Amino acid sequence: MTDESLHPGTPPRDCALCPRLAAWRADSQARHPGWWNAPVPPLGDASATMAIIGLAPGLKGANRTGKPFHGDEAGRMLFGTLAELGLASETPEGWSAPGLFITNAVACAPPGNLPETAEKHACRPFLAQQLAALPALKVVIALGETAHQAAIKAIGGKLPKYRFAHAAVHKLPSGMCLVDSYHCSRLNINTGVLTAEMFKAALALAVAQADK
Repeated sequence: MTDESLHPGTPPRDCALCPRLAAWRADSQARHPGWWNAPVPPLGDASATMAIIGLAPGLKGANRTGKPFHGDEAGRMLFGTLAELGLASETPEGWSAPGLFITNAVACAPPGNLPETAEKHACRPFLAQQLAALPALKVVIALGETAHQAAIKAIGGKLPKYRFAHAAVHKLPSGMCLVDSYHCSRLNINTGVLTAEMFKAALALAVAQADK
C-alpha cells in the first residue's frame, strides 16, 4: 500500500530488496519495538533548492527516530552547522530546514554503518526518483564518497570525470551542481578528518552555488 503523502521515491516500510538489511531491521525491531526500524523517508518538500545526501541512517539515530540525521552526533553536527548558516532551526518536533531536502544514499540502517555494494545499487533508483521530483533543485551536497557516487549516478554523470574531494564543486551535464564534503560522522569528527570549520566552509560553498 502506498501513502500518497510520501515524497516520490520513498521506499516501502517492508522493502525486501536487500535481504541483509531487511534481516537487520527485523532484529532491531525485536530488540527495540518502539523504534522506527524501517527504510527512512527523506525529509523536506518538493520546493527545495538544495538536497543533502548522507550515507545511510544510523542505527540509534534515524533508524530510531524515522527522520534523516535526527538522534545522533552526525545530525547534531549537520543541523547545528546549517543553523549557523541560517538554514535550519530547532523545533519541538525536531529540526526544521526550509528549502532543503535531506536523504541518504541507502535508506536502511546497515550493520556497522557499512552498506554493501549491491545494497547501494538496489537503493539508487529510490534516490533518483526523489531528486527527479524536486523541480527547483539546483545544488546537491554529498556527504562522503558513497553519497557522491550515488548522486552522480542518480543525476547523470560519469564517475571517473567527477572525483570525490572535500569542498570540491562539480558542474554536472544536467546543469546541476554537486558539492562534496566529508561525512559529518562521529568517527570523522573524533579523528579530525572533518572539523567544524571545514564542514561549515563546504556547506557555505553549496549555499553560494545555490544563490547564483
